[in-house]
Amino acid sequence: MLGLALLQREDYTEGVKELEKALDLERGASPKGYKVEEIWQDLARARYLLWEHESTKRSWDLQNLKETCMAALKEKHFLDTSQVEGFVDENIQSNLEQLEALNGVFNKAAEDDIPTDVPDYLCCKITLDIFRDPVITPSGLTYERAVILDHLHKVGNFDPVSREPLYSSQLVPNLAIKEAARAFLETHGWAYKTD
Repeated sequence: MLGLALLQREDYTEGVKELEKALDLERGASPKGYKVEEIWQDLARARYLLWEHESTKRSWDLQNLKETCMAALKEKHFLDTSQVEGFVDENIQSNLEQLEALNGVFNKAAEDDIPTDVPDYLCCKITLDIFRDPVITPSGLTYERAVILDHLHKVGNFDPVSREPLYSSQLVPNLAIKEAARAFLETHGWAYKTD
């Protein structure tokens, strides 16, 4: 509740910390309980709001810095052309190249804040959502733990893609994919957005 209250007050950093604590505590108390999923959804929303807040600030700062740098380059060009006669064409070309390079730097700096597609290897084949707790089957396919357990319970003991026999005891945590998804989310906060 504290995490949600902090989000309401727009204290996103502290809200995320409190929700992470709540998720860890609930996972310890009842790892398969419905509260884990509920807290995860709140945490994903909090992380998205934190990213959105930080992204807006970064974009604003980048735009201000870009405008300042452009103005400084134009002023430098003006001073250079007024002091040196005869090399005007070279100065114009040099100035254009510097402005283009500057534009490239700022576009590159803003790339992480531009939503793209999440790589397929980081998404569950059933839900198409990014992994939170991935498990791998003996056939080598990776699924979200809660989703595959639900499938095994409701539909039957077989892999939904390969159709091979599958039991919950055969599922192994896929730590490499879990870490890759965590790293992706760390640098691409927009991917926390849930529809």
